[in-house]
Amino acid sequence: MAAHPDCSEANRPQGLQSGLKSRHLTMISIAGVIGGALFVGSGNVIYSAGPAVILAYALGGLLVLFIMRMLGEMAVLNPDSGSFSTYADRAIGRWAGFSIGWLYWCFWTLLMGWEAYVAGKILHSWFPFIPIWGYMLLVIVSLIWVNLKDVKSYGEFEFWFALIKVVAIIIFLVIGSLAILHLWPWGEIAQTASSGGLFQQEFMPNGIAPVITALLGVMFAYVGAEIVTVAAAEAKSPEKEIRKASNSVVWRILLFYVGSMLITVCLIPHDNPLLKDPTWGTYSVTLTALGIPEARHIVNFVVLTSVCSCFNSALYTCSRMLFSLSKRGDAPKCLAVTNRQGSPWIGVLFSSLFAVVAVYLTATESMNVYDVLMMATGTVALYVYLAIACSQLRMRKKYEREGKHIDFKMWFFPWITYAVIFIIIGSLIVMLIEGTYFKEVTYTSMLALAIVLVGVLVQKLDKGKVGKNALIQEKQSI
Repeated sequence: MAAHPDCSEANRPQGLQSGLKSRHLTMISIAGVIGGALFVGSGNVIYSAGPAVILAYALGGLLVLFIMRMLGEMAVLNPDSGSFSTYADRAIGRWAGFSIGWLYWCFWTLLMGWEAYVAGKILHSWFPFIPIWGYMLLVIVSLIWVNLKDVKSYGEFEFWFALIKVVAIIIFLVIGSLAILHLWPWGEIAQTASSGGLFQQEFMPNGIAPVITALLGVMFAYVGAEIVTVAAAEAKSPEKEIRKASNSVVWRILLFYVGSMLITVCLIPHDNPLLKDPTWGTYSVTLTALGIPEARHIVNFVVLTSVCSCFNSALYTCSRMLFSLSKRGDAPKCLAVTNRQGSPWIGVLFSSLFAVVAVYLTATESMNVYDVLMMATGTVALYVYLAIACSQLRMRKKYEREGKHIDFKMWFFPWITYAVIFIIIGSLIVMLIEGTYFKEVTYTSMLALAIVLVGVLVQKLDKGKVGKNALIQEKQSI
């Protein structure tokens, strides 16, 4: 990869600023595992897997718990805006940090376009006088503006976005629990005096295959938990915040995901056709059955805040990942340029690229093309998890050889780390042989990985050429 020209560095601060407060980091860590998939996409998973969906979400959550503990161990010792990409660079090699950093950037920047599209559809359904692409542009410009300001602004917006999601989920859990205990007097469930029935249905009505498929999907639903380790680099006490976030992963997953699934399967039959209807979603179906008026609009409002939160965090994470890659020489130097507020503004604008593409595709009624692009992100979550596990394995052994004190450790090292690596590799193999959709996702993701690895090769050849030319020039000067 050829040397990158430096962009103008006039009025450039020294770098990122420490503007995130503890309450910001707390809500960012909570919001990281709550995406639109919980409110909408989980319905289809319940429909296919049945009550066993609880098992899929619990096992997927256990894997993420281990991953976050490994990442936390490395992040407490070395807080960095590049997070796992930086650790892969140090532990495995520069090629690994380069690959996983750019793949992760591609994952989130592509997802931003889809999140903007969902937000545009919801707003258009309420106020149809503006086209979907118009609302998309409004959301994109607004959140770019937030990310161009100081990091405290990002933290403040994310705090309130996350708070809305958390409050909504807690209300859902309370109402659902009352209905299960027959203390909720309204809706179809109260009238029939019975529930959809966790104990009235077969646990695995369609066998083990849909549960395995659901487990693979659940792994993608949890992506975002690691964002807090990126954001913590801009906090005043990153080590403390990373510890707190890593330790709270278990209750967040149990409460928000497993709890929501448990409430739903206790109240709604898994074969309810509305569960697989993407215009409804898990929460809408359940709350409507409980007699909540205008439940779909209420849930759509929560989904709107959720996708805006996801877009906001994705843009933040993408710009910080580019900042780290640039500092390591794996991205153009201009992507590390910060404005007076300490925001890597060029990285923010560059990371919005695919969101703008999504606006154009929506305006030209070609959004189906974007589905093909999204397929290339399918296994990026597993690549990230694998990179984290391999990095922790090597870094932990290195620290132990050096006699370095580690007070925030991964449990039962190295056995759980090896088990996680084995499970991830096994999951990738299963995706290759289980179903047409997963095969397509895996193949397109492998193509994306191959493209990045070609970039690594070009980079290595380029640096080798530069080094050779420098040596020749040195000899000639002598």
